[in-house]
Amino acid sequence: MNFKSITYYLSYFCFPVSFLSFINILYSLYFDHFLNTNLYTLVLFLSFFSGMIFFFYGRKSYKRLNFFEKLILIIFSYLFISIFFSIPYYFSNYKIIMIDSFFESLSGLTLTGFSVFNNIKYFDPTLILWRSSSQWIGGLYFLIFLIIIFDNKQYDYKLTNLSYVSSFNITSEENLKKKIINITIIYTILSFLIFMLLNSAGVRLFNSLNLSMTLVSNGGFLPSNSLDFIIKSLYQKVIIIFSLMLSMLNFYILINFFNPKKLISENREDFLILSLTIIIFLILIISINSPDIINILIGVLSSLSNSGIVVGNIPENVNLYFLFLAMIGGSVVSNSGGIKFLRFYILIKSSIFEIIKLVRPNHIISQSFLFTKRLITRKDINNSFLIFISFFISIFILSSLLIIDDINFEDSFKISVLTLTNTTYSSLYGDTNISFSSLLTSSKLGILFFMIIGKIELISLFLLIKNFVNRN
Repeated sequence: MNFKSITYYLSYFCFPVSFLSFINILYSLYFDHFLNTNLYTLVLFLSFFSGMIFFFYGRKSYKRLNFFEKLILIIFSYLFISIFFSIPYYFSNYKIIMIDSFFESLSGLTLTGFSVFNNIKYFDPTLILWRSSSQWIGGLYFLIFLIIIFDNKQYDYKLTNLSYVSSFNITSEENLKKKIINITIIYTILSFLIFMLLNSAGVRLFNSLNLSMTLVSNGGFLPSNSLDFIIKSLYQKVIIIFSLMLSMLNFYILINFFNPKKLISENREDFLILSLTIIIFLILIISINSPDIINILIGVLSSLSNSGIVVGNIPENVNLYFLFLAMIGGSVVSNSGGIKFLRFYILIKSSIFEIIKLVRPNHIISQSFLFTKRLITRKDINNSFLIFISFFISIFILSSLLIIDDINFEDSFKISVLTLTNTTYSSLYGDTNISFSSLLTSSKLGILFFMIIGKIELISLFLLIKNFVNRN
């Protein structure tokens, strides 16, 4: 195992934490939160010097990592960076225990949005900003993992090769840095665009900043107890819809906006997801007969994007619909979680193909992928089926663990689904009276474990175990 190279690349994930700490130091000084200034200064020095140590330790190592070493890098990144983010929680005045501090930080980094805080109305604003920052950096890291690390033809169970992701010709360290810079620039521009739109709609500057980081990353942390306290006008709701839609679709879709030919040919998945959104929205409007049409649309987009944030009151009889949408998820190349729409598309189309082949053996059926020349291969079907099965195996394992904690079956099932899809637990999915801070340590550790599994898939863990056994 090439640990020197792993630590070298891990150093690059430490330095952005230093930058975010510096931003929070400036904010703390401006609002005279001097205790917090010391905490963020501590995080700045720890993250910066850790990054420097890792950088110089692995600088002269062989920089090419195999797929299994990349998986270990992802897991190390989530665990190690979460320690930095947990420091301000643990040493704050709110008497948060270590496991809860780590839970809050990893929940932000994985974009899950589960919180141990039941009431943040009188919460320290610098800590609220720190929570939102963990989501923002977590969204950026996941896009880097998805676009660079999971681009592997042999182990392409993330199906990134089926969606437009720009050029993948990463043959050197210099090309890798260019790709990371490219992703960071696009992600920052999207964040700034959402921030400016919210600010122009009359949302407070502080709330606009926090909400923009939540929306661009598809996270679930909010700067208040409810989004209803922030989003009130129709224009503000339209911006929420636009932001959720943007972050649900292919990360590179904006690049093709000015090229209609490429937009149609390379973003077919996004058009199908938007069509699915419209169909489900119309079905819900017809079936529940609710006057809050805009709120229902926000709920549909929030579930598909795996954010989970909600505006207004949603009828309880449609909670299961939204939970199912969270399982589907958005585009393959986005911060959304879930099984992914493409996998459902592949499984449904291959099933129809097999049924028709049995009924009418001589009938010729197109196996094209999204009406293109590319055909759905046996490998695509196997990958989709494996992810589908492993998803429900994970639900069974986590639900069983939560039931031991005296959580009823319905709630344990919902928490398991939302954990694996990295979606926050809101009123979209029913009763929200569960207190994560009151759970047993075993339940918290189980949820933390499956938060990471939701990002890397259970198959990744099986591959790592298989590789370890084969090496020994």
